[in-house]
Amino acid sequence: MARGKDLVIVESPAKAKTIEKYLGSGYKVTASMGHLRDLPKSKMGVDIEHGFEPQYIPVRDKKDLINELKKEAKDAKTVYLATDPDREGEAISWHLKELLELDDSKAKRVTFNEITKKVVTESIQNPRSIDQDLVDAQQARRILDRIVGYELSPLLWRKVKKGLSAGRVQSVATRMVVDREEEIEAFKPQEYWLLDARLNCGEDNSAFTARFHGKGDKKQELHSKEEVDLVVNAVKDAPFSVADVKRGEKKKSPAPPFITSTLQQEASRRLGMTPRRTMSIAQQLYEGVELSGQGSVGLITYMRTDSLRLSEEALAAAKDYITAHYGAEYYPGKPRHFKTKAGAQDAHEAIRPTDINLTPELVRKDLTQEQYRLYRLIWGRFTACQMANAVYDNVAVDVQAAGYSFRANYSELKFKGYTAVYEEARDEESSELLNPLPNLSAGQRLYLEKLTHEQQFTQPPARYTEATLIRAMEEKGIGRPSTYAPTISAITARDYVIKEGKYLKPTPLGQVVTGLMKEHFADIVDLKFTNQMEAELDEIERGKAEWRGVLSNFYGGFSEELSEAEKAMDGVKIKVPDVLSDEYCDVCGRQMVVKKGRFGYFLACPGFPECTFTKPIVVEMPGKCPKCGGRILKRTSKKGYVFYACERGTDCGFITWDVPTKDFCPACGKTMFKHSGRGPLKSFCINEACPNFVPEDKRVFKKKTPEEKAAAEAKRAEKKAAAGTKKTARKTETTKKTAAKKKTAAEE
Repeated sequence: MARGKDLVIVESPAKAKTIEKYLGSGYKVTASMGHLRDLPKSKMGVDIEHGFEPQYIPVRDKKDLINELKKEAKDAKTVYLATDPDREGEAISWHLKELLELDDSKAKRVTFNEITKKVVTESIQNPRSIDQDLVDAQQARRILDRIVGYELSPLLWRKVKKGLSAGRVQSVATRMVVDREEEIEAFKPQEYWLLDARLNCGEDNSAFTARFHGKGDKKQELHSKEEVDLVVNAVKDAPFSVADVKRGEKKKSPAPPFITSTLQQEASRRLGMTPRRTMSIAQQLYEGVELSGQGSVGLITYMRTDSLRLSEEALAAAKDYITAHYGAEYYPGKPRHFKTKAGAQDAHEAIRPTDINLTPELVRKDLTQEQYRLYRLIWGRFTACQMANAVYDNVAVDVQAAGYSFRANYSELKFKGYTAVYEEARDEESSELLNPLPNLSAGQRLYLEKLTHEQQFTQPPARYTEATLIRAMEEKGIGRPSTYAPTISAITARDYVIKEGKYLKPTPLGQVVTGLMKEHFADIVDLKFTNQMEAELDEIERGKAEWRGVLSNFYGGFSEELSEAEKAMDGVKIKVPDVLSDEYCDVCGRQMVVKKGRFGYFLACPGFPECTFTKPIVVEMPGKCPKCGGRILKRTSKKGYVFYACERGTDCGFITWDVPTKDFCPACGKTMFKHSGRGPLKSFCINEACPNFVPEDKRVFKKKTPEEKAAAEAKRAEKKAAAGTKKTARKTETTKKTAAKKKTAAEE
């Protein structure tokens, strides 16, 4: 690095490239690639007896990077520590300052809520010192989790199974999934009945359906067929009439802008993205994406936040955009401000686009499919939150017959308002009848066409999805924005929880470990206790609590529980029950069980070691084998790679790395395939005898980089120019020949 330049250290190389462009030649921007100093992996690394003193060491595989940063920091006038604007980012900056041996006069802390030229240059001009309270809060969390993990996990190895791990937040998340499963198993369904009356208005023959409401004005549930018959017998020959018609407007307000938890929930519901994938794509949008003609641009603000605050500049830009593109009636008259929940960290704004004028469609050609879909979600939610209410015309009709009442409701959109841009997805759909209603008036006579009834049973609470588990964790104060995604990834990766479709279900291992934790470490898996610990970490961040004292208060009770558990479980080994499959051993006939090995789940005979028979779990794919028409099965190689093969194995011989789809070729009728991987990959036909056959080297339809696009465009222009030259030459030659013929004819 040239002497005299200022050094800016960020976490990500993608972000470094964008920021260096904004700051110019006077700055060198480089990346730390995350943490450069941490607790050792091979031991606890915390001196509990001497005030919980952490024993930090340089990250082993980053030795060369550390030496390079030391050299660059030595040559720099000022070192700006520009890691992420949260607790962990503050801690990384502190570790960098200590590791690079920077004094206070040389080390400056800056944060970027968004990667735009304006924010980057303003932040560099207004640096601050490292916030030690933020650092201490992160240190306390790290040490707390290290103590729980390194002292509790060995107990699980000895008493349950080797390789298990326990974590402060992950154990609570697992318990929530286990508790929900126990609720489902203990649930006793209650019978109830729905009774609907199909009613005709008579004059214009218009009809509608009303649902049984109760007796008189009182709501009544129908719990048996006898109760239904009682109502049916009373009203089937009785006159029906309209008792009341209520008309009115209903206004619906937009949802607030995204925070971390709501972004993860909505991306899960709408886009099917896991929380970890959502945060990975959001990080890319925050750090910068190459836009045609603009270079790298950060498209959204920082994505780890629980604040609903929006800057005045963003609110003004939203107003201008909405009035210009939708009209003044779509703006509510003044900016909408949303109240952040108590206890939230208000360090930076809600998640929003950095420039509302960069619409999703405008930047779509420069984004991957996942980037585009997530950006469209963020842009739409922010824009909608500053738009006018949606207005609905509501009609509620009460119908009476023989002292019983039936009710019908209908709602029709009158003014789109914010729904012109965005509507929030729902976890569950309502079963309420929403049929259009004829024009009715009080006292009007109605004619019964038919009565229909249906037996129903109350349903147990639904299993958590990733979205609903995050919402529950947020509501109960379990974890913080940065921990939701890694927590869910951890409990699934460690086989405490599995996904069945979109739902999370505890494994027998998760249930056994949770049972042990509830019995011997009640505090660790207690939701209120975990919530209180998060509150204490927040107090450290605010400078109102001392981090060593918080750890000391926790460790006293924890060490006692650990000691008592060791005594109570002396000589005890807990067996994790096997999961039975529907398959039977081909050798001995025993019912096979599900096991997990290095390459995933498989079926094994429970008679091991007497019987060692195993076989893979069959996963049937859509479509049919293009060679013999048999089933196509998903397989895993010995090295863990997924491939697809005919169920008949070597008798057929069909095998491919490409993924079968549900589509069939319009020309030959055989199953279409697509290349494995993420993104908008097109399906293709692999039948060599088909006119639509796509050769193997042309089956990957990758998105071109800006450089590739420019090269292709230049090539097209060159071809076009060459074609034009040839056409001109041909035209000139034709003209010459025509002239020569005319001359010859004239001479003759």
